[in-house]
Amino acid sequence: MNLSYDTFPTPFGPFTVAVNEARAVVATTFGGARDLQSRLDSDKLIHDPAATAAARQELEEFFCGQRRKFSVPIAPRGTDFQQRVWSALRRIPFGQTRSYGQLAAEIGNPKASRAVGRANGANPVCPIVPCHRCIGSDGSLTGFGFGEKLKRRLLDHEQSALHKSDFALR
Repeated sequence: MNLSYDTFPTPFGPFTVAVNEARAVVATTFGGARDLQSRLDSDKLIHDPAATAAARQELEEFFCGQRRKFSVPIAPRGTDFQQRVWSALRRIPFGQTRSYGQLAAEIGNPKASRAVGRANGANPVCPIVPCHRCIGSDGSLTGFGFGEKLKRRLLDHEQSALHKSDFALR
């Protein structure tokens, strides 16, 4: 399958987004197209900023502290269990966190915190599906594929945006 992509600068470094023919976000990465290609199976990436414009706009707004929720369509590939976890992640409010155990309970399987962690780690569309908001039960920043430093920066970014009086809700 051919996917359209674009890479753009953010306060967190280069970021790449890929969309399908329907312009639904299929994959993202903190990094460039090569970083994204390594996460995709046999998909071919075609540089097409026009196809990714809506997703890029929302992501740029998020990274600049002007967006709390995404409305761009997504089409992440995953198992039914992963899809349930990703759906639960999207319900975590901006600036808040949940533990893996809390997410497991939310999806109806309270003993599945490790499986939730694996599904969280397989999330192909961060931060649209905000896997960075999932933390250990002791508050530790565990299990973020882009590293704990970036996870902390994203969580701090959301907290900072919450405290700005001129923050435009979206």
